[in-house]
Amino acid sequence: MGMWIKPWGIKEGMTIGAGLLMTGILLQCSIGAIDWTLFAYPVNAVVLVLLLLLVGCGYVWRNRLYVLRFLMTGGAAIPALLYTGVLTILMGLTPQMVSSNGHLGINQMLTFWPFVLTYLWVTVIAGMVAVKQIHRRRQLASCLSHVGLFIALVTGTLGNADMQRLKMTVKLGKPEWRAMDDRGKVTELPLAVNLHEFSIDEYPPKLVIIENTSGNPLPEHHPQHISVENEGVEGSLLDWQVKVNRRLDYAAQVTSQDSTAVEVRYEEWPSVGATSAVYLTATHPQTGEVKEGWVSCGSFAFPYHGLTLDEQHSIVMPEREPRKFSSVVSVYTQSGAKVTDTILVNRPMNVEGWKIYQLSYDEHLGRWSDTSVFELVRDPWLPAVYVGIILMLAGGVLLFFRSPKKGGEK
Repeated sequence: MGMWIKPWGIKEGMTIGAGLLMTGILLQCSIGAIDWTLFAYPVNAVVLVLLLLLVGCGYVWRNRLYVLRFLMTGGAAIPALLYTGVLTILMGLTPQMVSSNGHLGINQMLTFWPFVLTYLWVTVIAGMVAVKQIHRRRQLASCLSHVGLFIALVTGTLGNADMQRLKMTVKLGKPEWRAMDDRGKVTELPLAVNLHEFSIDEYPPKLVIIENTSGNPLPEHHPQHISVENEGVEGSLLDWQVKVNRRLDYAAQVTSQDSTAVEVRYEEWPSVGATSAVYLTATHPQTGEVKEGWVSCGSFAFPYHGLTLDEQHSIVMPEREPRKFSSVVSVYTQSGAKVTDTILVNRPMNVEGWKIYQLSYDEHLGRWSDTSVFELVRDPWLPAVYVGIILMLAGGVLLFFRSPKKGGEK
């Protein structure tokens, strides 16, 4: 059978999808990516009203235009879901960047015309099916699923224009109310953040053997290390047996010089700029050679210090890795509220619609950082997206419990 002979089916649906893709590519190449900032409130609210009117009028006029009736069939829905699924997978496989290079735009999929047009296609289909099921007052499970899908797609897309994602750098004891977006634009916020305390919980120090000329840890492809959980730790690095005799978590480097050499040692120093240091003994079982001395990762106040084993190898301590870091802050709002809490990397603070995430700190100062970097996110449409997701889940649960039993009525 040929194309476009009623009733339409999968072939016609696939053709419509291909046409939307081609239209999107032409728009992408001619006018560039979609600028969602143009759809910020109140424009997105107007677009939402127009979309609801479009869906409602489409259902009312379905008997006059066959293409509108076709949108409520599987012949349109299946290709639409197939195209959006492929584009979504492509988005997951392609690194998404802040700015897109060139016209293709798959590395910034949310502003990519073919992606947006195919999702608009799915949204219109879901909306018209939902209106149909509401009008006929049946198939509650399917109705909830379609209504939820429509709400989630519409609010998630239009809300993208109102979402704010900003970066704020706050110094200890200096309240900050200005933040910067990914384009470098400074925004004054309706809240201020005051940093009271910053702290880091670090993993235990590690010891590795490096190649002196390159500084690369050895063995080359599978470097070995010893984690210094406490004093007395022993382990093997290449051909050397290593024993940690002393461990200092807060130490200062002390140097002394006589007529023959410069001696470096470490002493307890619980103050700003202190570094981690261990005193170890390294023994080569085959040659009986013994090396001992201090090894330290250094800090912004003291240089790192390694133990030379021979002309090619040394034992060093890499910079200690943060296990977690947190900030104790107070947030002041324009309404006069003051909220004090501790912000961790995976536990943001919620204040009047803003989520405040611990993002970074002054890595040069390390655990002595007097600066915290926060990410502030505000998405006023997010509750509506959650409503859509809850409705879809409710529809799925109802559909599961109302599914026909084996051997029962179909």
